[in-house]
Amino acid sequence: MINYTNEVQNMCCVKKGPNHGPAPLPEEGKWVKAYEIKDISGFTHGVGWCAPQQGACKLSLNVKDGIIEEALIETIGCSGMTHSAAMAAEILPGKTILEALNTDLVCDAINTAMRELFLQIVYGRSQSAFSDDGLSVGAGLEDLGKGLRSQVGTMYGTKYKGVRYLEMAEGYVTRLALDADNQVIGYEFCSLGKMTDFMKKGDDANTAYEKSIGTYGRFADAVKYIDPRKE
Repeated sequence: MINYTNEVQNMCCVKKGPNHGPAPLPEEGKWVKAYEIKDISGFTHGVGWCAPQQGACKLSLNVKDGIIEEALIETIGCSGMTHSAAMAAEILPGKTILEALNTDLVCDAINTAMRELFLQIVYGRSQSAFSDDGLSVGAGLEDLGKGLRSQVGTMYGTKYKGVRYLEMAEGYVTRLALDADNQVIGYEFCSLGKMTDFMKKGDDANTAYEKSIGTYGRFADAVKYIDPRKE
């Protein structure tokens, strides 16, 4: 029972005029008026950050009828983030997005990412807003590529010694290619995901390593090659 103050009880009743309900949202190829959590569907990504802004999380959720069916958690920052991500990947699937919003995911960055995704999805700003039937459960893995590893970019530079490429989307950078002016014109990389897969299939470490090496840019035209971590 709802309790009303005397002031409200003594008021006369004025009837409501137009009542059109909520504005329709684009959801998986349909326009939906969302009245309840179960009316929400969508696949999208969002980024969160921890309180001191020293780390970040990229969270991907696939929501069907208000339920999180798939979650991908990628973090960069403190080592504790990876352990929090492990917990989040286990606990988020099966929850409604409202439950997930109010779940303590331990890491500030993951909690913030969950908040940002909640806003995107309930406002119809999902990646799958105009895709018929949305994206299949499993679509989150496609962001990782065949090696099922996060695409990480790690670059370092100083005024004194210049730039060093350490990790690209393709993998771990093993050598930088320099021209006659000592400018970077390409790089060699090892795809660690592919290397691990080759080793799981029986290749020895050296064979797996050689099969996982690739190059980018004018690598073959270099005057000099350097190890970006040592030279």
